[in-house]
Amino acid sequence: MAFKTIPQMFQQMVEKKPNHQTFFTKQSDGSWNGVTLTELQNWVESFANGLKNLQINDSDKIAIIGSNSPKWAVSDYAISHIRAVSVPVYPTLIPEQAQYVVKHSESKIAIVHDQVQLDKIYPLLSDDSCNLQQIIIMDDSYSGDKALTFKSVCDLKDHQYDIRAHSTTVEETDLLTLIYTSGTTGLPKGVMLTHANVCNNLNNIQELIELALQMKPDMVPADGIERFLSFLPISHSFERVGGHYCIFNQGMQIYYAESMELVINNIQEVKPTFLTAVPRIFEKIHAKIIENVQATSGIKRSLAEWSIKIGSRTVPYIQKNQPLPLLLKLQLAIADKLVLHKFRAVLGGHVRACSSGGSALSKEVGSFFCGIGISIIEGYGLTETSPVMTLGNPKFFKFGTVGKPIPGVEVKIAGDGEILCRGHNVMQGYYKDQEATNEAIDKDGWFYSGDIGEFDEDGLLRITDRKKSLIVTSAGKNVAPQPMEIALTSNKYIEQCSVIGDDRNFITALIVPNRENLSNWATSKGLQSLSYESLCVHEDTYEMFDLIVKDTMSNFSRYESVRKFTLIPQEWTVDNGELTPKMSIKRKVVSQKHQKEIDAMYDPSTAPKKSLEDGTDEGQVFG
Repeated sequence: MAFKTIPQMFQQMVEKKPNHQTFFTKQSDGSWNGVTLTELQNWVESFANGLKNLQINDSDKIAIIGSNSPKWAVSDYAISHIRAVSVPVYPTLIPEQAQYVVKHSESKIAIVHDQVQLDKIYPLLSDDSCNLQQIIIMDDSYSGDKALTFKSVCDLKDHQYDIRAHSTTVEETDLLTLIYTSGTTGLPKGVMLTHANVCNNLNNIQELIELALQMKPDMVPADGIERFLSFLPISHSFERVGGHYCIFNQGMQIYYAESMELVINNIQEVKPTFLTAVPRIFEKIHAKIIENVQATSGIKRSLAEWSIKIGSRTVPYIQKNQPLPLLLKLQLAIADKLVLHKFRAVLGGHVRACSSGGSALSKEVGSFFCGIGISIIEGYGLTETSPVMTLGNPKFFKFGTVGKPIPGVEVKIAGDGEILCRGHNVMQGYYKDQEATNEAIDKDGWFYSGDIGEFDEDGLLRITDRKKSLIVTSAGKNVAPQPMEIALTSNKYIEQCSVIGDDRNFITALIVPNRENLSNWATSKGLQSLSYESLCVHEDTYEMFDLIVKDTMSNFSRYESVRKFTLIPQEWTVDNGELTPKMSIKRKVVSQKHQKEIDAMYDPSTAPKKSLEDGTDEGQVFG
């Protein structure tokens, strides 16, 4: 059923399935408890009424700072019901960053998850230049005097407002949310998205998700219930739309993961039928499965490798929605019964489709999951496009592409390769920043994405890199680092990678090893007595990584290949400022932090031999 505002979507779903249970959380006894949609409706309206009693008016801003939880979702829906504006804040932000978002957005109230988030924001209450008047803490066991508890706000009834009636006054042109872009450089900008922006996006993507699920009717759970595990941060637009609003509107049961560390455990308990995830999660699961296969021997290993090969042979047919040849169909049935279903069991056994976003998914990983019976729908977009611009179709897709524009959206490639977008999904602008808005959206309504891409012969969009990430070597060659980084991090021994080369005469890379896998390798080589830092500079380690990099770079042209690398023992993190909240590498920060290592790779005394062919350096990769 179509809808024009988020409250309208919410109320329609409650009316349609009043006794449907959702918003499940893990209890201390190990069980998962949920609420019915009628109970959820009462909860949302009670909290919304409490916000009105705290003098929240139309268009007032309210920040939400916390991990995924029912109370995060209730806060969001309640805010939208009273025509206020939600301002999601990443819970991983350091105090200064979180305070900037709350202050810049002019948030009147901040709803925080726990004491940790409360401490970040509390100083703003005494800041006369800040609009913050009240903090609400989701933890109802809190007994301090700094904040109201979530329950106490639900109980505020000095005045009883008709929240449901008020929600019908919400206009599609009303501002729904301010989402601050994480950004790899500069201060974050508040993206203004209306109900129309988000609801048009939702109405245009749900059909393809339903189609992906319907294409595998043999894998529907016995109870027929569709389940979803929420673990990517709702504060990011990808999960907010794809795994929060969209899944709710699909009528799926939503389960909230206990933590990122327990995601796989929770997946195996919940047995979801649909997942949203970033490529790195799929890469890690793929690497673990392959590692387990390689750890076996004899007939067991041969059978697993044969089954994977049979699954891979089905992929070209699945990509074009074509029936399998009879022999291949029989072979797949055998492979599935003996092996492939065990691989799917890692994801609970009932996942039929996944949505991947945030960055590019490698062909190897996408093909593997497709071959074992799990479709991964790739899409593309940014916070500024609500967020979906293009989405893959499960009846015709290619790995390395992100589908076609969704209905009502135009996408074109500018002369310099930049992807431009125009349509109902384009933001209203950046909050209190007209100059940045004018730079991002031209007079004809085209939004400049900052990404470089191209359409293939079938009209499918392929993203090649970020415009600002393009490396221009001293020889004048343009090099896109992302394809090399994706290829390298597909290896189980490489956790993170940042390719270097701007204004340099050849390409290098900073590589963060996968600590667990490298330590296991060291044990097998008798190097377990070394400290991890010593292991990362050991000659045997470099020889092993040298082979990995050489093999990976064999798929790239000479001028865009990594020639030298340095192993970095410390993983880059959000807390240390090297990653954005959505896990993108802040190249400038990483380069500045490791300037010494980078300079060493370009030291003339260790530089590779000069090539006379193209003016670039040639030689083997080494550190």
